[in-house]
Amino acid sequence: MGLIPGKKRMDRNWPANHIVSAFLLLLIISGFSSCQTKRHLIKAPIKDEGSEYLFQKLQANEFKFTTFSAKFNIDYTIKHKSFEFKGQVNIVKDSAIWIIFNQDLGIEMARLLITQDSVKFIDRINKKYFSGDYIFVNNFLKTNVDFGVLQSIILGNDFEYYDNAEFKASIDSRQYKLTTTERHKLKKHFRNAGDAERVFLQSIWLSPENFKITQIRLKELTKNSKKLTAGYSDFKNIEGQLFPFSINYELEATTPVRVKLEYSRISLNQPVSFPFKIPTKYATAN
Repeated sequence: MGLIPGKKRMDRNWPANHIVSAFLLLLIISGFSSCQTKRHLIKAPIKDEGSEYLFQKLQANEFKFTTFSAKFNIDYTIKHKSFEFKGQVNIVKDSAIWIIFNQDLGIEMARLLITQDSVKFIDRINKKYFSGDYIFVNNFLKTNVDFGVLQSIILGNDFEYYDNAEFKASIDSRQYKLTTTERHKLKKHFRNAGDAERVFLQSIWLSPENFKITQIRLKELTKNSKKLTAGYSDFKNIEGQLFPFSINYELEATTPVRVKLEYSRISLNQPVSFPFKIPTKYATAN
């Protein structure tokens, strides 16, 4: 993929901490398609059955997999500067996420390995690395994320291990909308004390045609909380399931971040690997 006007390659003068921030933020960071279904045709299920009906449909139509592998192209914008790069992502459900980022001609920039309790990153440009847990990542990003949230946002699914009790259903822009201010992680999936304090202000838009998630807005109820919007579009059939090949992430914070991701060459339920070896001469990233 060649460089286009206005786009920049990552260079060796870009600080390592900016690279770490960029790749982590794009994982946790609009437009969405508007269907032609008439309002009165989609209003009845909400009136009769409410949010429970919508969640049943959402869960029945979520993207299901054991392993997931795909190529991707990314357009990343921060501080009015835009960069293009590409890469590959491998996922084993609820276990590991492995991502490699490349420049033109297949030159590797970085790779990332995320598990349920650890995050590891290799910065090839500046010959640095970090290896830590989610406390390190959350302190770095000034937010509170976990593996399940990252996995869901990457794939366009709902958060699998959070309660659904307090959602309210409505119609917005000819789509179903679910909204809550009180969403907590289920107790049996708690991993640390911080999980118990996590409360999301969350909105989910669903297509009335197929009940796929077309947009998520997420905000943590903290003093300096950030706002994340993820928009999902260009749904295509992958082994009998609809999957969004185009995703737009937008993080509203002190430094706004926008990421446009385009998937290609997706494969499901095939063996995947997670090659990750830190070179002995690399220094720890600060």
